Amino acid sequence: MQRRFTTLDVFTSERFAGNPLAVVAEAEGLDAARMQGIAREFGLPETVFVFPPADPAHAARLRIFTPATELPFAGHPTVGTAALLALSGDSSKPQDLVLEEEIGHVRCHATPKASDLAHARFALPVLPRRLDWKADPKTVAAALGLSAADIDTAWFTPEKWSAGIEMCMVPVKGAAALSSACPDVSGWKAAFGDTGPRAVYVFCPEGEAPAKSFRARMFAPLLGIREDPATGSAAAALAGVLTAHGGLGTGAHSIAIDQGRDMGRPSTIELELQIGGGKLTTASIAGDAVIVSRGTLNA
Repeated sequence: MQRRFTTLDVFTSERFAGNPLAVVAEAEGLDAARMQGIAREFGLPETVFVFPPADPAHAARLRIFTPATELPFAGHPTVGTAALLALSGDSSKPQDLVLEEEIGHVRCHATPKASDLAHARFALPVLPRRLDWKADPKTVAAALGLSAADIDTAWFTPEKWSAGIEMCMVPVKGAAALSSACPDVSGWKAAFGDTGPRAVYVFCPEGEAPAKSFRARMFAPLLGIREDPATGSAAAALAGVLTAHGGLGTGAHSIAIDQGRDMGRPSTIELELQIGGGKLTTASIAGDAVIVSRGTLNA
């Protein structure tokens, strides 16, 4: 059976930058094994399969796969699919969409900017929470090809957070340390444990506290992603880190995250968070997405 697909670059308005995504339309009849095989065939960080929604008032039901496994939720597939659905409609006006993902219902707002370009934002379906992880900075640094002196244990500290996907959040002291990170997968278990996805988000602020811009890299070799150009689920987890340690006060905050630059695929993730009473009350992730290709596959 022939099935339509579209590829997009997400968290960028420029083709061949950002994070590439494949979206397979009309996925009915595909089982998990076949979807996993298609995701391996595309070889992109994630591939989305679009099904009719359980609730006809919603836009679509999504299943999301990396080359190695299925995910309950991911940021750049959500932004990219919401943007594509907005571009596929008859209207050029902004649209409110609800996407059914394994994590639950994800509320999105998408605005077409051109025939092949749209901006999309989604509210976090769950707020980030800190998980148990006793990180050893020396072991963590070794797994990332860094020295223990590169790890920030003053302003921030290595912690594990999840807003749908578990992330080991590793702060480093500046852009030079960030750019020099070179993961050694043989040290992954010792540094990050032997369960879960063991995805690692390495980040540093740009400027003094409270910083409103950050640079980041994300490594997830056990998910089939050696390095990710832009990671919305990690940016969602960062909202928790910033609430706990970022020096942000009560009110709304706009954070810009620069990722993918070290891969030659610069990406910009827009993180919005609202803090009240010392707690994160709401957060959202946004960015542009541009169509790169369309085609059909036999599956």
